[in-house]
Amino acid sequence: MQEYRSSVDSELPRLPKSPTGIEGLDEITEGGLPEGRPTLICGSAGCGKTLMGIEFLVRGIQNYNEPGVLMAFEETAPELAANVASLGFDLVDLQARKMLRVDHVHVDRSEIEETGEYDLEGLFIRLGHAIDSIGAKRVVLDTIEALFSGFPNQGVLRSEIRRLFRWLKDKGVTTIITAERGDGTLTRQGLEEYVSDCVILLDNRVIDQITTRRLRIVKYRGSTHGTNEYPYLITQDGISVLPVTSLKLDHPISNNIMSSGIPALDEMFGMRGFYQGSSVLITGTAGTAKTTLAAAFAEEVCQQGQRCLLFAFEESPQQLLRNMKSVEIDLASHVASGLLRIEASRPTINGLEQHLVTLHRLVKEFKPDAVVIDPITNLITVGNIAEVRSMLTRLIDFLKVSGITGLFTALVSGRGQQQEMTDEGVSSLVDTWISVRDLEGIGERNRGLSILKSRGMAHSNQVREFVVTEHGIELLDVVVGPTGIVTGASRLTQQLQEHAQTLAAQQETDRRDRELERRRRVLEANIANLRTEFESVEEELRQINTDAQNRQETLTSGHQRIAAANPPRRDAPASGEKN
Repeated sequence: MQEYRSSVDSELPRLPKSPTGIEGLDEITEGGLPEGRPTLICGSAGCGKTLMGIEFLVRGIQNYNEPGVLMAFEETAPELAANVASLGFDLVDLQARKMLRVDHVHVDRSEIEETGEYDLEGLFIRLGHAIDSIGAKRVVLDTIEALFSGFPNQGVLRSEIRRLFRWLKDKGVTTIITAERGDGTLTRQGLEEYVSDCVILLDNRVIDQITTRRLRIVKYRGSTHGTNEYPYLITQDGISVLPVTSLKLDHPISNNIMSSGIPALDEMFGMRGFYQGSSVLITGTAGTAKTTLAAAFAEEVCQQGQRCLLFAFEESPQQLLRNMKSVEIDLASHVASGLLRIEASRPTINGLEQHLVTLHRLVKEFKPDAVVIDPITNLITVGNIAEVRSMLTRLIDFLKVSGITGLFTALVSGRGQQQEMTDEGVSSLVDTWISVRDLEGIGERNRGLSILKSRGMAHSNQVREFVVTEHGIELLDVVVGPTGIVTGASRLTQQLQEHAQTLAAQQETDRRDRELERRRRVLEANIANLRTEFESVEEELRQINTDAQNRQETLTSGHQRIAAANPPRRDAPASGEKN
C-alpha cells in the first residue's frame, strides 16, 4: 500500500515553488513559497517580518541568482541597509550589481486626496518599472498597512487590495507582503489573508519571563505543509526555523562500533561498544559518576583521532579538566590538540531554541564525530518538560541525520531501584540507555551500573558494581551471596568467606594428597618386602634345582665311567667251530 501511494504521489503534478533559502522554512513548506504568487507574512511588532522579507530577497540573489525588488513604505533604503548589515547582508553592494532594487515610497494620508476614482495605478507603474529594470523574480512589499493608510473607505480599500494581489499574480513574481496583526484577525484589514495564496503567522510571546518566537503556516493553497507551531530565531546569520515534526526517520546508519572508553563496560555489549551515529543516555542520581563516564567516552573518541564536542552545563572547562585529571582522564591534551572542544555555559543564558541553534552552528563549524551534553536535565530550567522534550527530539534527530554519535547524561529524581523514565522523557528516543544508581548497604553507599536497553545488539542483564579510582572507572566482578548480589563490605565479607572456603578445600585436598602419598609409600614398601622375600625363595628354589641337576649329572657321569671301565665280555666259540 505504501509503495502504491508513493508511486502515485510521484506521478501527480506538484505546485511550482520558489525556495526561500531560509534555514528550516523550506523544509516545513516542502520546497518554499508558491512561485509567482503572493505570500502574506503577518505578525506583531518585533517578530521579524521585514527581516524575513529581506532575507528572502538576499538568499534568492545569493543562492538562486534571482534578482529582487524591495518596496518599503516605512523605512528608507539607507535605514534598511544599516539594519541588516550586522547579519552580513550588503544591500548597497547588491544594488550596485543591479541584483536588488530598493524603493522607498512615502505615503502621507494628509497628502492623499480621496476621490471615487482613486486607485493604485501609480504604484503599479512604479513597481512594474522596478521589476522590469532588473528582471526581478522576487518582490517584497513592507508593509501593506502603510500603503493603505489613506483609504478610510472600506469598499475602496478592499477593492484595491484585491486588485494589488491580482496584479502581482499577473506579473508572475513571487511576492512577500508583510502586514501587522489585527485585533481578532491576522491582519488589520482582515482581508489580506483571504486573497493570499500562502499565509505565514509570526508570533513573539513571553512565557515565564522567557521570550520565544513562533512561526505557523496558516494556509498554503495547492500544497501540503507543516501545520505545527515552529520556534524560530533571529541570529547573526539571519532567521533560523527549527522544525519539530518535519524530520523523517530516513537517516543513514553505520555498523561501525565506538568504544565507551571503559573496556569492562564494552564487554557488557554484544558488539563491544555503541553503534556509530547512535544516541546514548546515561541516567542516575547525583554522585553516580555520570560526568566521569561521559568524559571517559570523550577521551576515547579523541584517542581514536576523531573530534568530540562537549557541552558542560554545570562545570567550567578548567574545573572539568582538573576533576577528570584526578581520575587519570586527560582531556587537556585533547583540547590542546584541537580534537576536543568544550562549550560551558549556564542553561539560562539562552532559550531552548538558542541552545539548539548554537549546537547546530558549532557542529557545522567543528564537524565533530561525537557530541556529549552533560547534563540535559538542566535545560528544564529554561523551559517546561514538553518544550525540553521537543528540543531534545530535534537534537537527537539532527545528530542522527548527521551521523554523529550523541551521549547525554541526565539526573533522575528519587532513589527507586528501577527508574524507568527520565524527567525529560527522552529515554524512549535513545538507542542505548545506561543506568547508574546507588547501591546502599549497611552503613555505606556503593555504585552500580546496568544496561537497560541497547537497540540492535545483545547486552548484559547484570548490575555491575563499579568504583572510581585514581586510574579511572573500574567495574568489579559480580559476587553472588546467599541472598543475591552483594556489594561493598558485604562483598568483601563474601569474598573472604569464599577465600576461606577455598583455602579449607585446598588444605583438605593437600591432606588427602599427603595421605595418599603415605599409603603409596607403605604399599611400595610392602611390595619391596614381598619382592625381596620372593627373590629369596626364588634363589633358594633355584639353588635346589641346581643341586638336583648337579647330582643327576654326577650320577649320570658315574654311570658312564663305570660302563667305560667294565666293557662287556665276548662269549666262547661253539664246539666243532673252527678258530
